[in-house]
Amino acid sequence: MIFGGPAAAYAKEPAPAPSPGQNDLAQSARSAILMDADSGTIIYEKNSHEKLPPASITKVMTMLLVMEALDEGRLKLSDKVLTSEYAASMGGSQIFLEPGEEMTVDEMLKGIALASGNDASVAMAEKIAGTESSFVDMMNKRAAELGLKNTHFANANGLPAENHYSSAYDIAVMSRELLKHPEITKYTGMYQDYLRKSSEKPFWLVNTNKLVRFYSGADGLKTGFTSEAKFCLTATALRDGLRVIAVVMGEPNTKTRNAEVSRMLDYSFAQYMNHTIFKKGDVMGTVKVEKGVVPELKLTAKHPYSVLLKKGTPVKDIRYELQLNSLKAPVTVNMPIGKMIVYQGDKPLTEFAVDAPQSVARAGWWKLFKRTCGSLFS
Repeated sequence: MIFGGPAAAYAKEPAPAPSPGQNDLAQSARSAILMDADSGTIIYEKNSHEKLPPASITKVMTMLLVMEALDEGRLKLSDKVLTSEYAASMGGSQIFLEPGEEMTVDEMLKGIALASGNDASVAMAEKIAGTESSFVDMMNKRAAELGLKNTHFANANGLPAENHYSSAYDIAVMSRELLKHPEITKYTGMYQDYLRKSSEKPFWLVNTNKLVRFYSGADGLKTGFTSEAKFCLTATALRDGLRVIAVVMGEPNTKTRNAEVSRMLDYSFAQYMNHTIFKKGDVMGTVKVEKGVVPELKLTAKHPYSVLLKKGTPVKDIRYELQLNSLKAPVTVNMPIGKMIVYQGDKPLTEFAVDAPQSVARAGWWKLFKRTCGSLFS
């Protein structure tokens, strides 16, 4: 089943041939990648699949599971989170939670996103999964679902641990997934705030990612540092409708880390543009569901669909095709049902997975009988 149509541009393709100076974008990083957030197109990479300690960038996956729990209604921002003795015992970056102290999910997210709170991360892990180890199982399961082949988590916060690693590419993919929850940048893009505002000792939060203050368009995502991992950062910025993700790992210091990430972002905004095929909420098409309680599903864009192109590229011959499977009830929400392929002329630029927007139960025999009779006499 194929549907097609013209589209304004949006591209996903292998990393382009290096332009002059591109090889110097992240000279000091052990590993790096620059990716278009909408399409996943890789603009630049350096040792991007090397397994390395991710330090607190681990919290990107922690925040992703929190945001998914919020979306699914298993959690509310106003829910109270109780701090266990174990969560309060975390060292390193923290918001100094006391055993038995309660904060809302909203406050815990601020503590994770701004202050990189190891204690807040474990408290949220326990809130969602009961124990940190059960939450880590969820993290690794989600990593597998995202196809992350060079990632394994041993904890929820990124403190040094055996068998805890990721790669620049995998971090970019999980960052891209997190950005599908646009409300996360309310937290990651904030430069400062307070916790315990009404107490005698308000706690001042200052974002560990200084780019959100000093780089135009930057609104996330997460820094990381341990003596083993060195200085790491997954950053995102949005300008003129183009959102990019830059990841560096193993940088020698914060100054170099921020300078190289800024250079990567500058390069992408100078060289590239994207054009939207579908905006979030646009109707993409319909697909029939055999023997379902509803006869067809309307496919609505869950997020923007775009292609990344070099600036100045003509877009008049950009087109897309929806290739959808034949569906038979029952259908489960988010199950893969096909793909959308974007072409420039006859050249494929990128493809996107298309998932079921809702579950569809199998219809009973009487409903199917009436539907058949209706079609015979219509």
